[in-house]
Formats: sequence, C-alpha cells, structure tokens
Amino acid sequence: MQKILVTGGLGFIGSHTVVELQNEGYEVVIIDDLSNSSIDVLDKITSITGRLPEFENIDLKDQSAIQSFFKKHKNIDGIIHFAASKAVGESVEEPLKYYHNNISTLIYLLEEMSINNVSNFIFSSSCTVYGQADKMPITESAPFKPAESPYGNTKQIGEEVIYDTTKVTNLKAIALRYFNPIGAHKSANIGELPIGIPQNLIPYVTQTAMGIREQLSVFGGDYPTPDGTAVRDYIHVVDLAKAHIAALRRLIENNNKSNFEVFNIGTGKGSSVLNVIKAFEKVSGKQLNYKIVDRREGDIIEAYADTSLANTELKWKTEYNLEDALAAAWKWQQTLK
Repeated sequence: MQKILVTGGLGFIGSHTVVELQNEGYEVVIIDDLSNSSIDVLDKITSITGRLPEFENIDLKDQSAIQSFFKKHKNIDGIIHFAASKAVGESVEEPLKYYHNNISTLIYLLEEMSINNVSNFIFSSSCTVYGQADKMPITESAPFKPAESPYGNTKQIGEEVIYDTTKVTNLKAIALRYFNPIGAHKSANIGELPIGIPQNLIPYVTQTAMGIREQLSVFGGDYPTPDGTAVRDYIHVVDLAKAHIAALRRLIENNNKSNFEVFNIGTGKGSSVLNVIKAFEKVSGKQLNYKIVDRREGDIIEAYADTSLANTELKWKTEYNLEDALAAAWKWQQTLK
C-alpha cells in the first residue's frame, strides 16, 4: 500500500482528497496545523471511509518539525501539498503573512523531499497565476500576468520554485491550477467550514441563507460581463479531489511527459456571481438577501478554464454541475446549524 502525505489534509480540499485517496486504497498521513481547520474533520473522514488516517499536528513554518516528521516517516511515496493561506482579500491586507506561510513552507518541504528521496509531488496551484487572462477559456499556455494579489503571486512563485527544483533533483511535480472549488461530500460529513467570516462566495451564500450573515455583498456590479458581476469557473470539490488522484497516479506510474507539468482543473464553464445566486435560490428554495457593492481589490473580471489538457492527459473529467455543487454545499450548511 503506497503512503501519501497530505499537507493541509483537514482543510476543505484536503479532506475531500484524503477521502478519495483512501477510497482508492492509498495509506494517508495528514499534516495540518489546525489554523483554518478542525480536528473533528479527522473523525468525519473516518466515518466516510472506515479508516482513520495518521495525523501529525505540525506547523510547516517550523523547519525542525518537518525534519522530525521525515525521520519518523521513512516510506512516503508521494506528497500532495495543500497547506497554505488562501484568501485573496486577506493577502492584500497581510502580504508578509502570505509570503512566509506559502513560500517558506514550500521550500522547507522540497528540501526534505530531496534529502529523503521522495520524488512525487502534487502542488495546489491556482488560476490566479494567470491574472486577468487575455482570452477565455484559459489554457495552460496563457502567460502569467502580474499577480493581482499577494496570494496569486505566491502561487506563481511557488510554481517557479518547484520547476527550478525539478531541474536539479529527482523531483517530479504536477501543479494543478484550480479554478473555484465549491460543494461538499455527498455524506454532508465534510465541507467548507471557514473559521470566522467567510472569504469565499459559497460559504457566505449558505450562511446568509441560514440567517448567520445578514446580507451577502456582491463585489462589483459594473464589470464588462453579461450581468455586470464577476465570472468564475465553479468546480465541485469532489471532482477536484479526484483530479489529484489522477495526477498522483500519473507520477507514480511514470506517465508524466516532463518533470514539471501543469493542468487546469475546472469545469470549462463560467458563471457570474448573479448566476450563482439564482442557481442557489433554485436548489435551496431560499431567497438571498444580497447587495451589490464596490469592487474588491485583487479581484479580476472573469476566469474560466480550458480543461482539454487535463481531460486528455489525466483521463479526468468533471461529473457534477453548478447546481449539484450548490445543493451539496447547502446540505452541508444545514448539518452545521
């Protein structure tokens, strides 16, 4: 049984990926510092899969703790690296926190991989690396634009660090450039549970529908889009998790075509914020109290993926649509009341 380290494995995307890894027969060890997650998620994962993953409470900014981890765990076959700060707006306000947390930790991890001869690495990247792309849908060959936020810049820098490392070590890496993950597991045992005020759209939508938040702010109604609101590619988190399994298998089976590859992971369909609100109201039967306010610094106009490369090379495609994902997110929110 191959053993996979998942950093940030109790977070939103991480926990869903751990479930899919276990479903595929992998042994999983999780590192998480619980800064934006809860230890309860460990039991929730176990309730879904019937298997308790190993867990280490480690802050990856502590280099000695990472060294100790690798002394203890000698047989890691691959790493999926989610652990990072991820809110665009917060990164604009706290850039140094983002550079320290997202770049330093990546370097420490790659150093230990080289020392311990661990070669397979999946990096949690983002469509923010493209900035405001010139053409839609966005292909992997679209050039990096100057990042609109420190968060986006950490993903650009992260990819560059990994690429340079693959040139001089035995590292084989795939960067998955996510678009906008939403939804929850069909069991409603795990889902997106941000600590404090949500920074992402969907938890704010569901919390507004539950009455936890008084009003949903729609940032910008004057974008050059069909209804004036920003357009994104919203992908069900289970589809996204399964893309990690496909990428990991590609590396372990040595089917990669170069030591550093990138794939867009999205649905290929753009939805505006108002599209999302209307779709949520349809699946939930709830009317949302929302207000269009000023644009938010760091946000782009539109982004949706060309997923043909991932479809072809990873033999992966999405199974769920926007309404499926919103219904799952709403079911999850209702379990939290």
